[in-house]
Amino acid sequence: MEIPEKSKKHKFISTSAISAIAKMEMAVFDILKDNYNKYDEIIFLCIGTDRSTGDSLGPLVGYKLSRMILNEKVYVFGTIDEPVHAKNITSYIKMIENEFISPFIIAIDAALGNGENINCISVSAGSLSPGAAVRKKLPQVGNAHITGIVNTGGLMEFAILQNTRLSTVIRMSDIIVGGIILSLRRLSGGAELFAQKETAAVF
Repeated sequence: MEIPEKSKKHKFISTSAISAIAKMEMAVFDILKDNYNKYDEIIFLCIGTDRSTGDSLGPLVGYKLSRMILNEKVYVFGTIDEPVHAKNITSYIKMIENEFISPFIIAIDAALGNGENINCISVSAGSLSPGAAVRKKLPQVGNAHITGIVNTGGLMEFAILQNTRLSTVIRMSDIIVGGIILSLRRLSGGAELFAQKETAAVF
């Protein structure tokens, strides 16, 4: 996805900010606060592929979330092992439509943008257009979306994504996962929604 100029519709969080995870928590909370109890399921659809460094943000977020035990209300699709990408996203959308009663979907993807937005995370209501940054026409998805602006848009988008620094993507994934966990705990009244399967830190 290619990010537009800053507007009131988007919340931008700089990954270099000391309070980045706290800001991410607030942004996700603002998206979910009126929808958490309205919908039967919360789905995080993490889009991308581990074959491209810049495009691996979604699978990394999905991988980290899927290492935890989620409650029956929260689901994650798209991981390093089972990515959701251009070739199978339509199948995933159909599966969600068929198997879930009333899901609120938050799509997560990497993005290209202008210079001032690089290393920022955008959180917004509304659907995501995956593949737009590399000029692919894919179905829009999500009630809301989170995008990490990993590099500049323009010419040779595939090469730009391939040459994006891994450290940028890892840092973004840590912030996104941290914000999601904290906001969901807050929405559940402090209940422990997640239990790590291993002792390694998530963020």
